[in-house]
Amino acid sequence: MKYFLILILFVTSIFSSQAQVFTSGADENQVEDPVSWDVKLEKQNDSIYKLIINAKIEKGWHLYSQNIGDEGPIATSFIFEDAPKDYLAIGEMTEPDVPSIFDEVFEMEIKYFEDNAEFIQEIKVLDEDAVIKFEVEYMACNDTQCLPPETVPFQISVLKNKASKGYTDVNVTSIDVDKSNNLRIGVQGGENYQLEQQKEKKGYLSIFLLGFLGGLIALLTPCVFPMIPLTVSFFTKGAKTRKQGLSNAILYGFFIFAIYLLLSLPFHLLDSVAPEILNNISTNVTLNIVFFVIFIVFSLSFFGYYEITLPTSWSSKMDDKASSVGGIVGIFFMALTLALVSFSCTGPILGSLLGGSLSSDGGATQLSFGMGGFGLALALPFALFALFPNWLNSLPKSGGWLNTVKVVLGFLELGLAFKFLSNADLVQHWGILKREIFIGIWIIVGIGLMLYLFGIIRFPHDGPKKKLSKGRFGLGALTFLFVLYLFPGLTNTPFANLEYISGFPPPLFYSVYDKETEGPLGLEAYKDWDKGLEAAKEQNKPIMIDFTGWACVNCRKMEEQVWSDPEVYETIKNQYILISLYVDDRKELPTQEQFNYVRENGSIKKIKTIGDKWATFQTVNFKNNSQPFYVLLDTEMNLLSEPVGYTPNIKKYLNWLKSGVANFRQTVKE
Repeated sequence: MKYFLILILFVTSIFSSQAQVFTSGADENQVEDPVSWDVKLEKQNDSIYKLIINAKIEKGWHLYSQNIGDEGPIATSFIFEDAPKDYLAIGEMTEPDVPSIFDEVFEMEIKYFEDNAEFIQEIKVLDEDAVIKFEVEYMACNDTQCLPPETVPFQISVLKNKASKGYTDVNVTSIDVDKSNNLRIGVQGGENYQLEQQKEKKGYLSIFLLGFLGGLIALLTPCVFPMIPLTVSFFTKGAKTRKQGLSNAILYGFFIFAIYLLLSLPFHLLDSVAPEILNNISTNVTLNIVFFVIFIVFSLSFFGYYEITLPTSWSSKMDDKASSVGGIVGIFFMALTLALVSFSCTGPILGSLLGGSLSSDGGATQLSFGMGGFGLALALPFALFALFPNWLNSLPKSGGWLNTVKVVLGFLELGLAFKFLSNADLVQHWGILKREIFIGIWIIVGIGLMLYLFGIIRFPHDGPKKKLSKGRFGLGALTFLFVLYLFPGLTNTPFANLEYISGFPPPLFYSVYDKETEGPLGLEAYKDWDKGLEAAKEQNKPIMIDFTGWACVNCRKMEEQVWSDPEVYETIKNQYILISLYVDDRKELPTQEQFNYVRENGSIKKIKTIGDKWATFQTVNFKNNSQPFYVLLDTEMNLLSEPVGYTPNIKKYLNWLKSGVANFRQTVKE
């Protein structure tokens, strides 16, 4: 029975760390515009003005700084009219001073703004009739998507101090009109569709359940498990009445829960002072290295090479308080004593919970849910066994199996330690823990755990060697299967994504291998619509348009977790002509291909880059500007199925692809 419990906990502890709650729904197609701009001039003296450009950013979105390296996302930039005769820009454009945050997609520190951002440029006016003309180029992102870069032109009169979008003196030629028309491909059947999209939402329930699971694991350690019958017996037998003993045991359990919940309060204070501080903590290089060292130290302690405990004077003082004070206060100090005495077993588990919570969006609130779940799991046995004392007889006796639990936890701590080192490696670009190296280390740790469970290797606190039990053999077999699961991660194949542990290893692009093709997962992908359409006509295949972006996190998730499914992969590869259009590609188009696009509202967008072209192409034809966005077409521009966005459900996505193939074959027959 006890090994069966360990088996369940072991499996869940590995795979449930990526537990996520998904909410799905159909959203109407719309063109997102989360940033609005306000421009004004403030006169400083007779000739010096401040040009103040304020960006108002919708909640949940952010705007990038001007100062970002070439390998990062599109920076916000301000481009003034070339060689103006009636004004001069003085110095650099200033922006709000915000801390940098590490972005795992670009592997670099990045600054971005939320809610609003004010940019200021000093201007020296040489002529009072001056009209200041400039363009704002920017890219807005939220937690699930990045929109294509936008270029918004402005002009503001010094005399009137009134700003307007667009240039009144831009001439749209017939060539511009012809090129604009080329972006319209005449999609048939797309007038009334709705974009079905699933958005990922990390719920507090998941972190609470993970905390509860951690508490259950802590119960099975040598520091806590023997305390259950001793403590419950103390309350039930030491009280004057059964009712008093029962209430004392329940109160004891409540205080255990409250103590662990209170441990998260300091993080709420940090969160309220500076909301971004928890994210900075989780990506701090020094702190991640410290966590790496601490987890290595804890793992060696679990292996039995030494014991880590809090100062005995602390627990002694708490125990004295509990004995001398008595009553409710005494019971509180008894609960606090348990928390201190059991630290050598609970500390590493709490450390994992802390690291996981601080590296996610929930921050301090999520940590409170996790700590609450942990405390509740520790508290429940004391209350339940006080209510039903006969259950104590069914508890397995303390023995060598408790040390087995502790050693298993030591191997898990060892594996988690390298996650913290990997965080530091990604931030600093050391390149010492590329994805395949990281997975290789986990394979070695897994083999070590398997050898221990099969009794081949032993540790200092292990008792005499006995016949291998069924529970230990089952756990060893499970570990062997997990190691086998990891092995494809060492390869450079489309099936190396390891989706069940996605988020633990470094991302797929942080690899020791060079890319074989420019397409995702080695797929052949056209980067130009016209070339892809020509290939589709030649091969008589349907078209799959993949509107994507270099800065699109969910695009990478779809490629690594959905497209990598063998059946999905083969369907895209063999049944479709894949056209991947990157809407944030900042490479400039040849001069002869650049033009001014006139929107329906009369405003003008300058099509200067590849990204400008494909972002406008998407908006014009599909009235949508979010990524990822997938469209299935035949060569006559008929929609074969309703377009979809981020769809992490593999079966649903595969059915969507197959429906497109079936509809294409039907149109060919007709």
